[in-house]
Amino acid sequence: MEYTGSSYEGEKMNERMEGDGTFTFPNGTKYIGQMLDGEFHGEGTLHFPNGSTFTSTWIKGKATGKSRARGQFSFEDGLKFYEGEWAYCTEDDRRFYEELVDGLRPAGETLEVNKGKAQAIPEGTRDVGDGYIDPNTGSVHDYLSHDAKREPNDSESEWAMKMCRK
Repeated sequence: MEYTGSSYEGEKMNERMEGDGTFTFPNGTKYIGQMLDGEFHGEGTLHFPNGSTFTSTWIKGKATGKSRARGQFSFEDGLKFYEGEWAYCTEDDRRFYEELVDGLRPAGETLEVNKGKAQAIPEGTRDVGDGYIDPNTGSVHDYLSHDAKREPNDSESEWAMKMCRK
């Protein structure tokens, strides 16, 4: 693991990850759960650096939940993703998740984004939640440093230019 940048803390059998433990990937994502013969096996949760989680029953390293997603994904604010019946920010009800949980705010204090006030973005760009997409560079940039942070695929770029906040 020292060669890959990953680490493991937990039970072992014959020098292999086996039992309960925590496997940490180089990007900071952590799997906390059961292992068998060096693989995710049993109940376990992936904890992502942004605070979101994915919980599933794992068999030989693969998520095996009953839904199409093969487990339960939860966003950093606690909102759970459900396939099919999605009651959050729909065409009929545009409230943010925070407003569904805490109720609507008084006039003048309306949320612009789920966490309150939207970040300022340069003219001609679109807010995609984790930064802004610049159609001139094709990259998603950090709100504060303006450094390019990732390259969206064509369908995300097209969707963002039509649907996201200017």
